[in-house]
Amino acid sequence: MTENDKLLLLKKGDAKTLKKLYIKNREAFIAFGRKYMNSEEDILDVYQDAIIALQEQIISGKLNNLDCTIKTYLFGIGKYMLFEKNRKKQKTILGSYKTEEVEDYEIIEIDYYNEVTTNRQRKLQEVLSKMGKKCKEILTLFYYRGYTIEEIKEHLNYENKNVVKSQKSRCLKQLKSKINE
Repeated sequence: MTENDKLLLLKKGDAKTLKKLYIKNREAFIAFGRKYMNSEEDILDVYQDAIIALQEQIISGKLNNLDCTIKTYLFGIGKYMLFEKNRKKQKTILGSYKTEEVEDYEIIEIDYYNEVTTNRQRKLQEVLSKMGKKCKEILTLFYYRGYTIEEIKEHLNYENKNVVKSQKSRCLKQLKSKINE
């Protein structure tokens, strides 16, 4: 059964397919979630929310076909939810990461993007990995971890928000031009 066949079954409200999807990916998501938070209970809450969000997207017609596996898409939703939960629940812990710890995102990227299939996504991953440390940090904190400009300013000890904005803008412009080469 293809991923798009599963999407069709989920769109029709097939509880059996949803249950299989939930059970099949539960343990892998818990292991994935431990990279972002310690509480298994919180990880399971996020997993259930991600399953519900996925199902709602499918039923509403926002998600009709995929260029990756359902697991990859589900983990993408869950990762964003984990970041948001961490940000709201333990903002001080996220803000206190040392720069060396932030570089762990490269390992996370490799784990997460192993299943990515589109050429554009591969190109983005490749170009981002070759960018300078500061650009990589700013873009990762903003787009990947969901930090605000103010949080990046504090985290990376910039003078003010305008410096962060212009640095982010330059880095994004550089990233786009390298992707389009």
